[in-house]
Amino acid sequence: MLFPEEHPINLNLPDADILYYPSFFNTIEANNFYNNLLQDISWQQDSITLFGKTHLQPRLTALYANNNNAYTYSGITMYPKPFLPDLATIKSRIETLIPKEFTSCLCNLYRNGKDSNGWHTDNEKELGKNPIIASVSFGAERAFHLKHKTTRNLKHKLILHHGSLLIMKGGTQKHWLHQIPKTQKAIGKRINLTFRIIY
Repeated sequence: MLFPEEHPINLNLPDADILYYPSFFNTIEANNFYNNLLQDISWQQDSITLFGKTHLQPRLTALYANNNNAYTYSGITMYPKPFLPDLATIKSRIETLIPKEFTSCLCNLYRNGKDSNGWHTDNEKELGKNPIIASVSFGAERAFHLKHKTTRNLKHKLILHHGSLLIMKGGTQKHWLHQIPKTQKAIGKRINLTFRIIY
């Protein structure tokens, strides 16, 4: 492995602390993790209720952890399974950058361009104040949009690459929203691993 952590891209956004490592995992590693996790993760599709209407989430999810702490978001409560070996390996690699121990990983599978994740912020009480989120991407590239909660002209767009790592910390969740929008492009599957500390 080279050491891409020496050359992160700082997005330099106001009221945020976001670092992006486009090639945190090399192509061989990323391919292996993608193929293994696609098969090994216990993917599920939950229902979500918005504005009084219930529908299936437009992606598949799973929760893994080194404890039994549940995670609740958008009215959905997830209970973790023990970390898979590959998830534990990825977690350890991230922890070489961040002097924290991540306890949990919320996994997302975007099956095609119709799967998405709408505007939201990761500010659930289980995550504590100013949470650190480490987001790993494997598979098809997807656009990642950010917009400031109060300053409407503050927006940013980033393409998340195969094998990349995005770290959001500090006041990012307090001041910014983010999303993975739908796309009309014919694209393949994307696995997103979001490592968190759930109290």
